[in-house]
Amino acid sequence: MNTAAATRRLNSLPSMVQAWWPGLAVTGAVAIAAQFLSDHYGAPAMLMALLLGIAFNFLSEEGRCVAGIDLSAKKVLRIGVALLGMRISVDLLVGLGASTILLLVCAIAATILFGLVAARLLGRGWRLALITSGSVAICGASAAMAIAAVLPRNEFSERNLIFTVLSVTVLSTLAMIFYPMIAEGIGLDARATGIFFGGTIHDVAQVVGAGFSVSPEAGETATLVKLIRVTMLAPVVLVFSLATRGAGPVGEAGKRPPLLPGFVIAFLILAAANSLGFVPEAVSKAGMEVSRWALLAGIVAVGMKTSLRRVLDVGGDAVALIVAETVFIGLFILAGIYYLGHA
Repeated sequence: MNTAAATRRLNSLPSMVQAWWPGLAVTGAVAIAAQFLSDHYGAPAMLMALLLGIAFNFLSEEGRCVAGIDLSAKKVLRIGVALLGMRISVDLLVGLGASTILLLVCAIAATILFGLVAARLLGRGWRLALITSGSVAICGASAAMAIAAVLPRNEFSERNLIFTVLSVTVLSTLAMIFYPMIAEGIGLDARATGIFFGGTIHDVAQVVGAGFSVSPEAGETATLVKLIRVTMLAPVVLVFSLATRGAGPVGEAGKRPPLLPGFVIAFLILAAANSLGFVPEAVSKAGMEVSRWALLAGIVAVGMKTSLRRVLDVGGDAVALIVAETVFIGLFILAGIYYLGHA
């Protein structure tokens, strides 16, 4: 096929596909490069994907690749996470234990309370405290957007949301790189490592990346623990909405984000189907291969969208707040792991 024919083919595609394909092609190519480095040099593919993505951060700022990178960072990544449900069974959930689930619930509540107290000591408002502590406690950027939709608005609402999304993305990226070193340094086994990652890292993508960079067992446990945290989004947002009712106008006009993201529902459906034996082995293997490449491409895109420069725009005390919340939940989960005898 010559260049003119290829151009005609591309021009005949729907406009959205034409907008997406450059970014999708770039993230796919970088994902292949990350897998190549992993296969030939033994480095974790997820970590390579993230670092290579960060090196191409400029592509996400402007140009033809922006739409496709955004699609990879959101939709493609979530497809990869949803397909991980084929590896999860009810036996793993039972094995996780009621004590671990209780630990997660206590960690979420304690982190939110800590955020409110710390924000007051730093002279920051309760809106910033709720959005940062909620995103740290539950699921990062997704939680930040859901919480922002129900909090009373003021002149700082949009700034607080942007700051929180950027901050949890950067902190999750750093956690994905350094938490495996911490887990190895303090001698956590694969299951305890999964609980640590899933209970502390903010965004699902980085939880998956950190977990599977250690071992399949750690990755599966981390994913399940993280998704249990994600299911807490609905009750937390409901409590925030009721607690702040009457304090001012809420959110922006139009539809609000779902309390339980669709990829989580898909993950749970696939996990249930796998537990009941409805997923044939051949389908499961094919799904996991698709999941692996979708996650690699998605994490490449997350790296491309990570800008370390813009995190400090809101001020040092706001950065100190969200870092303190991150450290708090990390220490809380580690203390719980040792108390419950998982380590």
